Amino acid sequence: MGGLSQTTAAPLTTDQLLGLDDSHLDSLAGGHRLQKAAANAFAALCEDARKAGFEPAIASSYRSFDRQLAIFNAKASGARIVHDDDGAIVVMEALSPVQQLHAILRFSALPGTSRHHWGTDLDIYDLKAVPVDYAVQLTPQEVSTGGVFDPFHCWLDERIALEQSHGFFRPYALDRGGVSPERWHLSYAPLSRSCDRRLDAAMLREVWQAMPGGAELALQDLVSAELDNLLERYVRIPADWCPRG
Repeated sequence: MGGLSQTTAAPLTTDQLLGLDDSHLDSLAGGHRLQKAAANAFAALCEDARKAGFEPAIASSYRSFDRQLAIFNAKASGARIVHDDDGAIVVMEALSPVQQLHAILRFSALPGTSRHHWGTDLDIYDLKAVPVDYAVQLTPQEVSTGGVFDPFHCWLDERIALEQSHGFFRPYALDRGGVSPERWHLSYAPLSRSCDRRLDAAMLREVWQAMPGGAELALQDLVSAELDNLLERYVRIPADWCPRG
């Protein structure tokens, strides 16, 4: 039950893959949404965690295309802070457009490419480890050795290594030169492991050009010119991120 079960679910449509359609999702407490199989598996993981003395909570689950667009554009415009790997604020004005793009993509996906669109991925933390008024940031410091959520993630490390994590694994466990390691990010592999390979440059260019209401993607010309390389560096995940069972 802990490894990769053969979960049956209809493949996501293109709009679901891109975060444009949320009809594949079930609602959870707190306004979060996941695909049904992922939600059931997460409930089982939470039950195990509670027995071990933790209280898993979701910081982020499904995220729509529009929400991801707003995050990306706000970071590109300076309306939203961009952090580096050490948690320091990046002075975007001091960077070239190319450097700005890579600084954003280190932690935030291009709209249409976020794994959070699929209803399979979520960012989690241990509610039991913090006071009621603690503002969870999801920073490397919180989950590193000695960090407030490190004990919870050490427990998860053990479960994942034993393939007793109910199908959840970490797509960003390692630094491959693209997305920063995100210990808090779990993905339900039975449903998500093939999704990134379905995304292609033509599909994304089409959706960015067809956005309603005059909406535009910041740095779009640069993104479009570099898109094939960006997909390989920031979207594609090597097959060994999870077991093949």
